[in-house]
Amino acid sequence: MKPDPRRSQPSREEPTMLVAQEDAGGQRLDAYIAARMPPHVSRSRVKALIKQGQVSVEGAVCTEPNFRLAGGEAISLVVPEPVEAAPAPERIELDILHEDSHLIVVNKAPGMVVHPAVGNWTGTLVNALLHHCGGTLAGIGGVRRPGIVHRLDKDTSGILVAAKTDEAHTGLSEQFADHGRSGALERQYQAIVWGVPEPRTGRIDAPIGRSPSNRLKQAVVDGLRPGARDAVTLYRVTRPLAGGGGEPVAALIECDLQTGRTHQIRVHMTHIGHPLVGDPLYGAHFTTKANRLDQPIRRVVGAFRRQALHAGLLAFDHPATGAAMRFVAPPPADFCELLDALDRGDSR
Repeated sequence: MKPDPRRSQPSREEPTMLVAQEDAGGQRLDAYIAARMPPHVSRSRVKALIKQGQVSVEGAVCTEPNFRLAGGEAISLVVPEPVEAAPAPERIELDILHEDSHLIVVNKAPGMVVHPAVGNWTGTLVNALLHHCGGTLAGIGGVRRPGIVHRLDKDTSGILVAAKTDEAHTGLSEQFADHGRSGALERQYQAIVWGVPEPRTGRIDAPIGRSPSNRLKQAVVDGLRPGARDAVTLYRVTRPLAGGGGEPVAALIECDLQTGRTHQIRVHMTHIGHPLVGDPLYGAHFTTKANRLDQPIRRVVGAFRRQALHAGLLAFDHPATGAAMRFVAPPPADFCELLDALDRGDSR
């Protein structure tokens, strides 16, 4: 179907302009646009925008996602600004390690999303904090992420601090942006990885960006590539885990972050050949490792369906008082059961 020149653009938002390359002939309009959009603009989103009349080809609105390009066309796309919905308070139990009038420190359970997003609009840490803290969080740091200054993945457990005032939000955000280079911020994680990293203590300095083959994943990329960000992880092996045999099949490690990139520990450990046990995104190809384990241990490993990662230590300077704050939390029960099975060689 050809673009209809009688239709006009329905939106006043500033459009994104593209020029189809000459070799784009025969490609679908939605596929061509989606491949050139930022990661948060998916192909399904592009398809919906086309159907809504937000895309023009050669100055005429086109509402057919499967419109075939000839090559050389001028394309404009309007992506309306999203309207953020305010999350609702929910009565959800929190493991609170510290709270004062400026901030709150919690030990996040695995499986809890930090803030509302597509697919998880309720049941998040933000919903719980809004109920617990009442109106004090409103407007602190944004509509959908009130009080949030850093995140943990949904299936990563551990310590997280949230701000209750603008002053605290600014002070904590500055410390996290500095990554502890000149201040007191310290973040330490415990992880169980496949194999035993060599050397036993190391520094992984490898830029991270979005995976070119999977939009859901991050990957180590060329530092000159657009979107690449510096990433540094320090690790040390706490102890090898034999898994019931003589040769170690896994290891308990500690990681310190000198940067804070999405999935950083998961990506870096996979990069050096030691993905986290249970990681469904980065370690799926290592599931055959479990076949080397005795049946009782294999059962425990098979039942562990998240990355074995726990944020066990967080230290920072109090943004209002300047006092040194340091918090330690042990891993949750499922992490300990996995560790015990691999360490002792049984499933007790």
